[in-house]
Amino acid sequence: NQVIKKYGAEILRLWVSATDYREDIRISNNILKQLSDAYRRIRNTSRFMLGNLFNFNPQTDAISYESMPELDRFALHKLQGLVDKARKAYDDYEYHIIYHSLYNYCTLDLSSLYLDILKDRLYTSPPKSEARRSAQSVMHIILDNLVKLMAPLLPFTAEEIWEHMPDQGQNMASVHLNQLPDVNPAYKDIDLAQKWEQLLVVRGEVTKALEEARNQKLVGHPLDAAVTISAKDALYSALLPYADDLRFIFIVSKVELVKEKKLEGAFVSQDVTGLSIGIETAPGDKCERCWVHDTSVGANADHPTICTRCQDALSKMN
Repeated sequence: NQVIKKYGAEILRLWVSATDYREDIRISNNILKQLSDAYRRIRNTSRFMLGNLFNFNPQTDAISYESMPELDRFALHKLQGLVDKARKAYDDYEYHIIYHSLYNYCTLDLSSLYLDILKDRLYTSPPKSEARRSAQSVMHIILDNLVKLMAPLLPFTAEEIWEHMPDQGQNMASVHLNQLPDVNPAYKDIDLAQKWEQLLVVRGEVTKALEEARNQKLVGHPLDAAVTISAKDALYSALLPYADDLRFIFIVSKVELVKEKKLEGAFVSQDVTGLSIGIETAPGDKCERCWVHDTSVGANADHPTICTRCQDALSKMN
């Protein structure tokens, strides 16, 4: 009763599920506070996706898997790993594995990666564009799976999310009337995953370089930065097909990819052989709509404070 009064019944349920019952059972205010923070992460991640599905109708707006960008297909591939792990843990009564899997997925795979990269596309693309509809399609699939997986552990939270999800035309009245989700083999793509895992390793090194540049007062926000990536043969070849997308993946204003070039004062990766990263202040003014620094800002007399990409998006929106 004390725990429910202070933290709520869902946190008590989360504590039960997070506890490995084969070991000594531990409870303290510190443990409950940590679980409360973890619960908030799961809830807020779900809320972010719900907020960006407000104008999405799965029956008419969904984009086919084949038409999705690689990032979206990679996100669906990662989701299958969560579903597989959680289903196996339910079968084996290892509820602590489900809790940790849900928390790590929301924190690492969604908040720190997919949804972080997705924000630019969600906020700046025309509302009915294929790029934005693809992002919404993936978020809807992810949330649908996520809410069903968490339902036995967080029944009230899952039901609350379910009530606010877009209607698919065949929605059950309650999330608890659904089956647990199954792994969808059509969404599994090992080759694609290997490419993106390598991209994400490079992204991690760019983050380190940006942090170093921030400490040296070279840049503030990552979107203030222009990044030069110098890579050796195999790595350069792996990055080249994504050259135009790297600035979105790294969430910076500009990225230039060069082959094995010496960069003055560059960050040299200790973990990725042949990778060095140069950080400079991005050229151009800051677009007040997308926050990207671009030399096209100010070129249009009618819209002097936004870049050409945002001008194009606004023109499509009338």
